[in-house]
Amino acid sequence: MPEPDPKETKFIERLTARDERAFNELVELYGERVYRLLYRMLARREEAEDMAQEVFVQVFKSIDQFRGDAKLGTWIYRIAINLTKNRVRYLSRRRGTGEDELEPLAERAALGEGKGVTTGDLPRPDHLVEGYQVEVIVKRCIALLEPEFREVLVLRDVEDLTYDEIVEITRVPEGTVKSRLHRARAMLKEKVESALGEKIR
Repeated sequence: MPEPDPKETKFIERLTARDERAFNELVELYGERVYRLLYRMLARREEAEDMAQEVFVQVFKSIDQFRGDAKLGTWIYRIAINLTKNRVRYLSRRRGTGEDELEPLAERAALGEGKGVTTGDLPRPDHLVEGYQVEVIVKRCIALLEPEFREVLVLRDVEDLTYDEIVEITRVPEGTVKSRLHRARAMLKEKVESALGEKIR
């Protein structure tokens, strides 16, 4: 296990002591990252916003149980993933597969998704629309993956976390993480190709 960061250790002590300013700092530090993760897992803005609040409520309630066996951010991600799994199960029972509204390009850029399609990359508006539609299709196809496959795909390929971090978050062996990631990539490729094929026809 890596040596603990003295600054993070002190910060955790403040959180455990219920320092309100420390919790405000925590939300500033991790709020956007947690929301982005939840949005990519749930593919719905409102659900992601609600869940992000719930994540920090759970962090507040259980911070004194944090043992320091992982980074604070990894522990927060673990809480977010666990709550998301429960929410996905609830939503799958509650409703069918409704269509999501298209997210404004400005919001996607604000979420750090600028490494996708941008106006600078595409000289013509029709290319922009076409590229954006592909991004929307990919987002929807990720949302169709089973949670155990979706989470490793998002954590590794979108959030760019290490295998060690993903093991800490998901609590499954590295071999299982790699196997699920391989299957998730294959399933996503198939779903996206199928969706694009239907669009072309």
